[in-house]
Amino acid sequence: MDPYLVGLDLAGRRVVVAGGGTVAQRRITGLLAAGADVLVVAPEVTPAVEGMAGAGEITWAPRGFADADLDGAWYALACTDVPAVNAAVAEGADRRRIFCVRADAAPGGSAVTPAVGRHDGLTVGVLAGRAPRRSAAVRTALVEALQTGLVDDTADPVTPGVALVGGGPGDPELITVRGRRLLARADVVVTDRLGPRDLLDSLAPHVEVVDASKIPYGRAMNQARINELLVEHARAGRFVVRLKGGDPYVFGRGFEEVQACAEAGVPVTVVPGVTSAFAAPAVADVPVSHRGVAHEVVVVSGHVAPDDPRSLVDWPALGRLRGTVVLLMAVERIGAFAAALVDGGRAPDTPVAVVQDGTMRIQRSVRATLATVADVVREHAISPPAVVVVGAVAGLRPLAPPDPALRSRNAALGPVGQRPGSGVRGSGHPGSAV
Repeated sequence: MDPYLVGLDLAGRRVVVAGGGTVAQRRITGLLAAGADVLVVAPEVTPAVEGMAGAGEITWAPRGFADADLDGAWYALACTDVPAVNAAVAEGADRRRIFCVRADAAPGGSAVTPAVGRHDGLTVGVLAGRAPRRSAAVRTALVEALQTGLVDDTADPVTPGVALVGGGPGDPELITVRGRRLLARADVVVTDRLGPRDLLDSLAPHVEVVDASKIPYGRAMNQARINELLVEHARAGRFVVRLKGGDPYVFGRGFEEVQACAEAGVPVTVVPGVTSAFAAPAVADVPVSHRGVAHEVVVVSGHVAPDDPRSLVDWPALGRLRGTVVLLMAVERIGAFAAALVDGGRAPDTPVAVVQDGTMRIQRSVRATLATVADVVREHAISPPAVVVVGAVAGLRPLAPPDPALRSRNAALGPVGQRPGSGVRGSGHPGSAV
């Protein structure tokens, strides 16, 4: 018979979990989210489960299961790696008319755990006739459809206003869940060239797209005009999404747009994004911090030269730092920035990595040193947008080369990471392309 799908109110009610391994750990998190009073019975547990017990989130009995553990329980889960113990839990629960899930043999229990997904107050549960992979796949597809707006989860009209959405470093899969959901409900999208442009193709036909791109040293929409557009469309009763690259508050003039909306009395919502300052180096195998290598990370705007009177950066202080310096908008003046860091005390042979179009299909990167980076950037024709990482972390390499088969499988999932034709893994010497 097909199981009857139901939602249990477990808030404040005792739930017994037999076993403390990874299977139990996954179930416990959902039980805690439901407010259950969780008793874990297991001689040993994972570090995460032990941490939950230490924090008082659960009660842990560090021993084997006893039938009396089920007294007063409303629900039970048998998650040990010993079938006989799981059977004893199910039998004891059955005698007490307590529904029980057997993780090792579903037919042996009186309940089945569905594949569960959540979205903006909705809970989606899927059962697929004891085919867990199928139920998980359907669950994921349904939640993604809700997140992208393919399935409309509300009939309520969208309130006019502005949502300032950080779109991430460029890969459409790196926008936040909330950002993508708001984008799907937009009447007007004011975007720039650094936002996840692939997402614009999924917008409904009625959505007006305004190109507010700023081309380095070229065409650019005036910031004041962008502010005016946001206010004008919102006052006309539209829901406006200002789609920006990276995070709107990391050198993105996002707060200027928030101030303009606030002064005009326009409601505005801010959705943070994944900043390219950290994401672009990450997909090029450059960690901005690493244990024993860098204990500080400083992100610096390179839109003005070190000797420009408008500069607010203490370059001599940066030169004295031992950690990581991440430069944004710095390609055009990379020679001047490198010289300023060396003059401040950085060694000329300090490793440097430059990542262009990080997370995109056309991503490429080069390695150099402070002494050679200007020549290397010029030789490889690196152009904006690019992220420059200065410090010992730029000289690190994985201990083993990535599995080509894994690279291939991951590449099929989306554009994040290295792409065929985006460059070859270098020898690790300064100036090599990676």
